[in-house]
Amino acid sequence: MKLNAVFSFIKNDLKEIESELERTIQSEYPLLSEAGLHLLQAGGKRIRPVFVMLSSMFGDYDIKRVKRVAVSLELIHMASLVHDDVIDDAKLRRGKPTIKEKWDNRIAMYTGDFLFARSLEMITFLDNPLAHKLLSKTIVEVCLGEIEQIKDKFNVDQNLRQYLQRIKRKTALLIATSCQLGAISTEVDDVTHQRLFWFGYYIGMSYQIIDDILDFTSSEKKLGKPVGSDLLQGNITLPVLYSLHDPKLSGRIKKINKDTPANEMTNIIKEIRKSPAIDQSFELSNRYLHKALNILDKLPDGEHKIKLEEIANYIGKRKF
Repeated sequence: MKLNAVFSFIKNDLKEIESELERTIQSEYPLLSEAGLHLLQAGGKRIRPVFVMLSSMFGDYDIKRVKRVAVSLELIHMASLVHDDVIDDAKLRRGKPTIKEKWDNRIAMYTGDFLFARSLEMITFLDNPLAHKLLSKTIVEVCLGEIEQIKDKFNVDQNLRQYLQRIKRKTALLIATSCQLGAISTEVDDVTHQRLFWFGYYIGMSYQIIDDILDFTSSEKKLGKPVGSDLLQGNITLPVLYSLHDPKLSGRIKKINKDTPANEMTNIIKEIRKSPAIDQSFELSNRYLHKALNILDKLPDGEHKIKLEEIANYIGKRKF
C-alpha cells in the first residue's frame, strides 16, 4: 500500500501546505532561504501535516486555518533533522547532501534555529494559551531528545527505558502534538483532542521503532542513507539493545566505538539483520500500534477516522 493513496482525498490541501512551507522558509538572507529550500525539496512523507489535517476534521475544518498549524509542526520536524545531521555528522538525508555537508555546521545550526523560530511565529494566530503551551513544551522535549542522543552515543549500557524515553522525545511527542493541535485549532472538545494526543503518541512510538528496524533491514536506495547508519553513528536503537542479549553478538557490539573498522561494523550490522532482535522489535512496535487503534475506536466516526486507521496500519506494518 502506498502512503499517497491513503490520503489522496486531501492531496489539494497538502499542495497548499507545501506552498505555505516554501513561503514560510523564505528569509531576507538568501543563504538561509537556499538552505531551507534545499531541505524542503529533499522531500518527505509530511506525516505530521497529514495528522494535523485529519485530526482537525473532528471539528470545523478550514484549510486556511489548519495549514498554519500543519506548517508549524513540520517546521519543528525539519529543524530537528538539520540539528540531528550536525550531531551525527551525517552526509546524506533522503539521498541528498545534508545542509551541514553542502554548506557547513554553522549554516546548518542557524538554519535549524531559523526554522524553530518560524514555527513559533506561525502558531501565533491561535488565540488559545493551551496550544502555545503544548507547542513550547514539545520543542523543549525535542531539544532534550537531541541532547540525550548525544549523551548516549556508543553507550551500550543503556536500557530499554532510556531508549523509549529518547524516541518519545525524538519522534512520538511531535506526532502526538500534531494530532492534538490539529484538533484544538478547530475547537474539538477536550476529551477528543486528548484522545487524539494519545493516539498520536502511540503511533509515534511505533513509527520510530519501525524506522530503527528499517535502518538494518532496508536498502541504501530506499533509506536515502547507508544501511545501519544509526549504529555507524553510535546511536543505540532497539534492534541493537535486543541483540545485546545474544552472547554471540554482545561482546562485539560492546567493543564498538568511533574507531571501529568499517568491515567489522558491516559484519555486525549483517548479524543484527539476521538475528531475532528484528522480530522482537516488530513485536514491540505492534503493541504500540494496537494501543493507538484501541484509542481510535473511541473517537467519533467519519472518513477522516478511517484514514487515520489506514495511515496507522501503514506506519506500523512497513517492511521496507
